[in-house]
Amino acid sequence: MEKHTIQYSERTIEFELIRKKIKNINLNIKPDMTIEVSANDKVPVDYILKFVKEKAPWIIKNLGYFKDVQPEQYSKKEYVSGESFKYLGKQYRLKVAESDKEGVRYYQGFIELKVKDRKNYHRKEKLVDDWFKEKAVMNFHKSLERTYPLVEKYDVKLPEIHIRTMKARWGSCIKDKNVIMLNKELIKAPKFCIDYVVLHELAHFKYRNHDPEFYTFMTMLMPDWKQRKEILDEEVVRGL
Repeated sequence: MEKHTIQYSERTIEFELIRKKIKNINLNIKPDMTIEVSANDKVPVDYILKFVKEKAPWIIKNLGYFKDVQPEQYSKKEYVSGESFKYLGKQYRLKVAESDKEGVRYYQGFIELKVKDRKNYHRKEKLVDDWFKEKAVMNFHKSLERTYPLVEKYDVKLPEIHIRTMKARWGSCIKDKNVIMLNKELIKAPKFCIDYVVLHELAHFKYRNHDPEFYTFMTMLMPDWKQRKEILDEEVVRGL
């Protein structure tokens, strides 16, 4: 992996260059807000720098530029009424109420948190986190039910889904264990973006690398996958 920078309109854009056996140059904004560019070994660095510079307006627009976006994105939640949480692509305001019966639910644009002691930060954090994990398990498996039939006839076995926190990717395929690992933060994205990530990982059971055959396969199964990916990248910028 190489690190490079380009200058655009008095701004410095840093990106990671990864050499892969692929036909096109690919640019990706990762969940941790780093920029990754992949290209074939034969593509000159000067050409890649020119490519990134041409994409600079799009990069700056979507990142809102790092210093403007990151503080909001990674701000620590306080779990107080009025705070905003995202679930399946929609924003929900938090309502906190004291109750002997603790729990979390969402309805009519709100996420309601009932807790015995509204001053107990760690208890509130655990209740909300457990609720999101429960929803992630349910929705990720529903996504697999929707997308697996697309690859079943290509001798892809139905995999297990494991959920964990990931800093730099939405998912990964562990082929030898027949497991798809998904980022728990993906539960905040729209369902059609979740389907894109799940199908992307399913496709890796047939094509391990991001080569032309992989992307041809993806396009055949999900013709609008690029648009879904772009929307997912934009969701990250707005603070998934």
